[in-house]
Amino acid sequence: MGPSMQDNHSSGGSIDLSQFYEIFFEEAGENLDQMEQMLLDLDLETADDEELNAVFRCAHSIKGGAATFGFADVAELTHQMESLLDKLRRHELQPNAAMVDVLLESSDALRGLLARHQGSDAAAPETSGLVERIRVLASGQAPVATAPKPAPAPAPAPAAAPVAVAAATAAKTNGGQRRLEIHVGPLDHPEQADAIVDLFRDINGLGTIQPQPTDEATKRVFAVETTSSDGDLIDLFAFHVAKENIVIVDLEAAPSARATLKQDAGFGLFDDMPPAEAAQAPAPAPVTAAAPVQAEPSPASKPAAASAKAEAKPAAQAAQLESSTLRVSVSKVDQLINLVGELVITQAMLAQNSRTLDPVMNQQLLAGLADLDRNTRDLQESVMSIRMIPMSVVFSRFPRMLRDLAGKLGKKVELITHGEATELDKGLIEKITDPLTHLIRNSCDHGIEMPDVRVAKGKSEHGTVTLSASHQGGSILIEVKDDGRGLNKEKLIAKAREKGIDVADNITDAEAWMLIFAPGFSTAEVVTDVSGRGVGMDVVKKNIAALNGTVEIESREGIGMKVIVRLPLTLAIMDGMSVRVSNEVYILPLSSVVESFQVKPDEINTVAQGAQLVKVRDEYMPVIELERVFEVPRQEYANANSIMVVIEAEGSRVAVMVDELLGQQQVVIKNLESNYRKVPNVSGATILGDGKVALILDTSGLIRRSRH
Repeated sequence: MGPSMQDNHSSGGSIDLSQFYEIFFEEAGENLDQMEQMLLDLDLETADDEELNAVFRCAHSIKGGAATFGFADVAELTHQMESLLDKLRRHELQPNAAMVDVLLESSDALRGLLARHQGSDAAAPETSGLVERIRVLASGQAPVATAPKPAPAPAPAPAAAPVAVAAATAAKTNGGQRRLEIHVGPLDHPEQADAIVDLFRDINGLGTIQPQPTDEATKRVFAVETTSSDGDLIDLFAFHVAKENIVIVDLEAAPSARATLKQDAGFGLFDDMPPAEAAQAPAPAPVTAAAPVQAEPSPASKPAAASAKAEAKPAAQAAQLESSTLRVSVSKVDQLINLVGELVITQAMLAQNSRTLDPVMNQQLLAGLADLDRNTRDLQESVMSIRMIPMSVVFSRFPRMLRDLAGKLGKKVELITHGEATELDKGLIEKITDPLTHLIRNSCDHGIEMPDVRVAKGKSEHGTVTLSASHQGGSILIEVKDDGRGLNKEKLIAKAREKGIDVADNITDAEAWMLIFAPGFSTAEVVTDVSGRGVGMDVVKKNIAALNGTVEIESREGIGMKVIVRLPLTLAIMDGMSVRVSNEVYILPLSSVVESFQVKPDEINTVAQGAQLVKVRDEYMPVIELERVFEVPRQEYANANSIMVVIEAEGSRVAVMVDELLGQQQVVIKNLESNYRKVPNVSGATILGDGKVALILDTSGLIRRSRH
């Protein structure tokens, strides 16, 4: 318990939980992702206890946090989900598709509710229909064909007293008044017990609490009257006291059960009671939540005990996993990466300045600089790896999306993924998700045929979409492949001409496939809510190009289509080729450089409007003179413009005219737009070893310039 929280209690003010909201929202999102994945992987015929327990734990964790923070709508929905999942894991019900559907829909609704509590302007999802459907399924009845008339949405929780709503909801859902005895301890600070008393004072409708005399300073006993369930009370108290240090005794339960519970709880408060062995009469299960009760279960409670045992192992693993990880904000990692980038630049300056030193006189200094070079490179790789995230983070959202989409289209589609462990920079992960989503939707909507059409063609009625990721050199390769109808070349050409695109009759297959990236291009005969979103393949290509990536298509009609996306591994560091033009140094992204060669002035041909072409192995290529593009002043004329560097982007090649190749190097990319302003044909800047700034060229921009 932090001091600020204790001060709030001692002064009688309301509880400020807002500082913990961010952690709750983050963990709730992780739990929802995990729950969705497990529901999608659930085998209805052979679902085992561990799978069902794991799904139950996700819902329970969200409910506990929501009750603590007073998000009544979230707590109510997860409470109903928990009831259904509890019956499933206790084998009181057999899981079926309708249950999985309603739980997945509830997961979507919870995302919407949590977004609203985070300040989103989106309308809050209506959950009363979902709650009723879950209740019907949990009762063992068949799901109703039509959704019940929705009840009015609950009023939003007042910001001043968020926990009150949770308690009020608990009071409404848990029935009549109950008399309890609550044992708390051992306590590190007496204020922890005071905080529990303050909860009853601050929260309307929670009930009454009276401290009871006890001989031990570190333990407390309270007499409580409340309508709340044990689970809700535990969730509220656990914010102040560890769950294992809370025992709830129902005073209206059988005396023998209370005696057993108190004896096993081991608080040293009931030494005058007879030992637990004396009460051998069958008793109901102790009324406790998260209490350390060790009583031997009766035969009737064996399944529950087995279930609890099954839960224990994963819980221990989760605790171990949590202790080995650290949650750090992205801004701190970015700051660390920037500092390491500055260190790399300083090290490069020292290395460059040390070249003029006498190696005999300065042997120790040069050895130290060599160590610094090696350590800096290792540090740079380690820090960059912190931002690297496995592709499974992106891939995990697609099975659910594809399941819903295939159901809407009446198709049978299976998603196969490869290379989920392949890592990519966090910034790229966030930006590549939308393009990949569109490519997969496109495969399902336009590529995969209807089941009857597939069977007629001799295919399996289940279509497959394969999503794979792998490293290739300094890039990551992502492929989206389907075994659908493929692209029809004649149809593409006809559609392109209809759109006013000039297409030659002898166009190659590869060039024909690239036509689908033209703005507003679509081959869909019927515009559906899936295809008619105004987001074409041109947007996919544009987004990938913005990440310094490329996209290609391979297709065979009737067999399928594959889209290949190549991306750099990170946006912060790049392999580049340094070139000199007069006294200026420019960096070309190495991924765009195809080749370089020396050229003589008579090999360059000037055509209409001063445009220049150079012949490279029977192919004429546009020439770009960097000194003209950037208006570089030229003080010397010796060896000027004697080298051509061929670069490729967006499926086209141009020859860039430079004076000298300085070599390859890793460069730390600095954002020019945020530090200065946007400059045409420049994608960023870097600091060289001698302290000078070099511009990193935008190869796509240069190639577009050559077309105009």
